[in-house]
Amino acid sequence: MGTFLTTDRLLLRHFTIEDADHLIELDGDPRVMRFLTNGRPTPRTLVENDVLPRILRQYGEGPLGQWAAHERATGDFTGWFALAPIDGRGPDEAELGYRLRAAHWGRGYATEASRALIRKAFTDFGVQRITAQTMAVNTASRRVLEKAGLTHVRTFHLHWDDPIPGTEHGEVEYELVRPDWLGVARG
Repeated sequence: MGTFLTTDRLLLRHFTIEDADHLIELDGDPRVMRFLTNGRPTPRTLVENDVLPRILRQYGEGPLGQWAAHERATGDFTGWFALAPIDGRGPDEAELGYRLRAAHWGRGYATEASRALIRKAFTDFGVQRITAQTMAVNTASRRVLEKAGLTHVRTFHLHWDDPIPGTEHGEVEYELVRPDWLGVARG
């Protein structure tokens, strides 16, 4: 199954070509896609021909990537988590990301897996800085980032041809650098 990481309640594994339906279901939920596409689903052809092949290619490019998450107790697909390379930056920086099925919101899974990925990035992969971005109005995601140890560093505004509600408040960037994480981890 390509297990990448386990936490108390989750198993993160490599995606396979058979995961297309998981991604289509996840990206087909308007609640999940609210802050990404204003609730519009990702078309099946895009998942099968672009999204999933891009995820699979990452596994051959280094330790960073995106992983399917399952509840350990039930085996249920809960969503995905990512530590992605940042274009134009070196291997010592990564972007944290996650997307969970609405049925699994509010259980602390995003915080649990994010903390485990951060630990792995800093201890096993030599990452020195982790960033994450979300819409300023996405308070649930912002809380996860803060609970995982990241701090708000800036609010910025992007131009969108088809802006979704809340865009006018901007995007936020969070970060955690390894020396700060070590201070907390040791304290």
